Amino acid sequence: MKTLKRILSGLLVVAVISALGFVLWANDAAQPTDVALRAMETDSQVIVTQQAGFITFEPASQQATTGFIFYPGGRVDARAYAPVLRRIAGQGYFVAVVKVPLNLAFFDVNAADEVIGKYPGMEHWGIGGHSLGGVAAALYAKDHQEVIGAIAFWASYPADDALKDTNLQVLSVYGSNDGLATGDQIEASKALLPAQTQYVSIEGGNHAQFGSYGLQAGDNPASIPPEEQWEQIADATVGLLASLVK
Repeated sequence: MKTLKRILSGLLVVAVISALGFVLWANDAAQPTDVALRAMETDSQVIVTQQAGFITFEPASQQATTGFIFYPGGRVDARAYAPVLRRIAGQGYFVAVVKVPLNLAFFDVNAADEVIGKYPGMEHWGIGGHSLGGVAAALYAKDHQEVIGAIAFWASYPADDALKDTNLQVLSVYGSNDGLATGDQIEASKALLPAQTQYVSIEGGNHAQFGSYGLQAGDNPASIPPEEQWEQIADATVGLLASLVK
């Protein structure tokens, strides 16, 4: 009996240490650059608001009727996507990036519920995410097709083919230099997505420049400036959102 108690105590200690290590690992998120933090500031074109569970970007000169909910990549601070998201908002769209527990969207796949609930007057909704955030966004879109009309995968793809036979408008935008969501992986993901999916390749773009948080392990160097990649991502996403009102 004493031996069993020692074994159980030892297993408990290992479990606690492992859980603590995971929490510390997850909380060590890639931080927004100074450029991203400046993009978090309200100006004459875009109003930025920090809320408890998400950050919003709204066009200052008009009332948006189409919204885009964005899930950040794994272990990336949500603010790091501000340079791209404010570009989308500046073209007339409401944008919200959700803050997820432990910087991993899988821990709150339904984070979009809070955004949608607070903005009941929005006529159309799209969703999207970067990398692991895109996988979580796909899980949400699968179960909420009565609300979500479009999904944007930024250097990402779904975990299964649950979206393949849906009527969702789908965008897959990726960088040719991406070392994490490679061209081969994007090609393979076509079997999981609807026939109407639009694919946009950013020549010279990489994984980390979908946001602004510095270099990322396993990625390849980009051969274009981040501003150029952000513009192409924003333009492709705006095209997707525009398709919701046609």
